[in-house]
Amino acid sequence: MATVAKDFSIEEKLTAVLTLQKIDSKRDEIKTLKGELPMEVNDLEDEVEGLQTRVNNIDSEIASIGEYIESRKAAKKEAEALIKKYEKQQDNVKNSREFEAITKEMEMQELEMKLCDKHVKDAGVRMQETQHSKLQSQSLLEAKQEALAAKKEELDKIIKETEKEENELTKNSEKAKEKVEERLLTAYERIRASYRNGLAVVPVLRDSCGGCFNIIPPQRQAEIHQRKKIIVCEHCGRILVDNDLNESVKA
Repeated sequence: MATVAKDFSIEEKLTAVLTLQKIDSKRDEIKTLKGELPMEVNDLEDEVEGLQTRVNNIDSEIASIGEYIESRKAAKKEAEALIKKYEKQQDNVKNSREFEAITKEMEMQELEMKLCDKHVKDAGVRMQETQHSKLQSQSLLEAKQEALAAKKEELDKIIKETEKEENELTKNSEKAKEKVEERLLTAYERIRASYRNGLAVVPVLRDSCGGCFNIIPPQRQAEIHQRKKIIVCEHCGRILVDNDLNESVKA
């Protein structure tokens, strides 16, 4: 919240808001230096997490297929054991009816063995496909992890180099806001939010607005130079200051 006394002169008000602009512009330079890196890091982190989940799910599927193959192999062994059992029983049958019944049971177990072999073969094919899918996902995951590590290293380096300055500028920005008239601060923040470059206060350079570069009429320039009222560009709405004041104010 601005706490400026209402009897400050226009020049003092302009100086205060221009100082704030200079500080915020330096903060913007640091953000520009970081560029899209923070967003890229976040996106890569999401991709890595998604790929890791995919690999984990594939591992679970591979384990499940392996268990199924083992169960089918065990079922085949059980069928083989039953066939041997029935073969011994055939030697002790008392009549043809018992012999036929045992023979049918043996045939059923032989079919079960063939079915188990088919299941094992089909599961083996699925296992190969799943393992191939894992290799592809794992390769993509490793590539994304390498890219993420590089982006993080680049971002961390920039943060390390600029953190102290950025923190100091943030503190200075808050202090500068306290010296700007409340209505002027509201207008400043509204205008600043309207433009990607964050410029709400600009000087008149070569007879033109320093924001939109439209020509400023001579009479208007004279009024700006007098610093007796706050004047905004009729084209872009930015607050205008004369270049002498702009040069004299430092962040």
